[in-house]
Amino acid sequence: MTAEDFDETHALWMTIQGFGIRSLDDAREDVTRFIDRNPTTSVVAVYDGRIVGSILCGNDGRQGSLYHVCVARDMRRMGIGTQMVGYCMKKLRELGINKVTLVAFKSNDGGNAFWRQIGWKRREDYNNYEFVLNEKNITRFIGDMRDAALSQS
Repeated sequence: MTAEDFDETHALWMTIQGFGIRSLDDAREDVTRFIDRNPTTSVVAVYDGRIVGSILCGNDGRQGSLYHVCVARDMRRMGIGTQMVGYCMKKLRELGINKVTLVAFKSNDGGNAFWRQIGWKRREDYNNYEFVLNEKNITRFIGDMRDAALSQS
């Protein structure tokens, strides 16, 4: 996958039911930054001149992560998803990465069925938290932490 694939890949993402695309971090510049940081691990599947599948794949030096794994509805059950996941796993192993994770929304029935079918295990032993990094949230956080520290003094 390259930055030049963004428009067609983003259009594919928008057709996927149960997918979580956000303007916050799925804009062209965000995806391009991700690909620049992970130049060999992300992949698109092309059939008859069109992008029919994609995975954003990266790592933090310790574990890999898959994002936006999808296959066009009319191209499913042909092994494309499995081949793309295999490609990503091989690339991660070449980088010395021993584990890969992903997030699948609970409402994404098709995606969750795919992961179970190919042998992935759903974790239930932790919660996933997120914090949006914008000036308002950071300022509030710093103020809350400062206030908490002062009240403990």
